[in-house]
Parts: sequence; structure tokens; C-alpha cells
Amino acid sequence: MKIKTGGSSVTINGQIFTGGTISVTGDRIVIDGVECGDSLIGPISVVVNGNAESVETTSGNIEVTGSAGRIKTMSGDVHCADVSGDVGTMSGDVICQKIAGNAKTMSGDIKGVGR
Repeated sequence: MKIKTGGSSVTINGQIFTGGTISVTGDRIVIDGVECGDSLIGPISVVVNGNAESVETTSGNIEVTGSAGRIKTMSGDVHCADVSGDVGTMSGDVICQKIAGNAKTMSGDIKGVGR
């Protein structure tokens, strides 16, 4: 998983992190190139508390409380206010207020999308 926050905090499995780029490699959290926090256990849940330039993950639900440039996950639901680019998930629902780009899911619903 890789999140370019633009300065927003990110909650991962209940823990709050702040940095320019937050990523999860294996079961470890890396913030701006520095490993921190405990090992992640179980399904990953990500909440960006504000805006994000981009959010990419292979699995887990994603919520962005503000706007995002683009969001992509292989397996999980996506909840967001406005997205200036594309939103995609292979298996999950896309629920956003407005998407300027394309919205795509292979196995799920796309709801509340305005253009």
C-alpha cells in the first residue's frame, strides 16, 4: 500500500500516522522512508483524515474523508468525497460524492457518483 497524503493524517487499523508518503510493506508501516509502529495483524483498514494525492493498495477498505487525486485497490471498498482522477477496485464497492475520472469495479456497486 502507498499513500501520498499531501499532509493529512492516516489511520491504519486504529493507529494514526502523519507523513508525506505512508506505505505498508508486508506487515510494517513505513513513513517517509522510516519504519515505525507495530506489525500489522489481520485485514488492513485505511482512513485518510483529509485529502490525499493518491491511495494504492492490494487489499483492504479505503476511506478518504476529503478529496483524492486517484484511488486504486485490488480488493476492498472505497469511500471518498471527491476524486479528481480515477477510482478502481477489482472486488468491492465504490461510494463517492463526485468522480472526475472513471469509476470501475469488477465485483461490486458504484453508488452516489456525480460528475
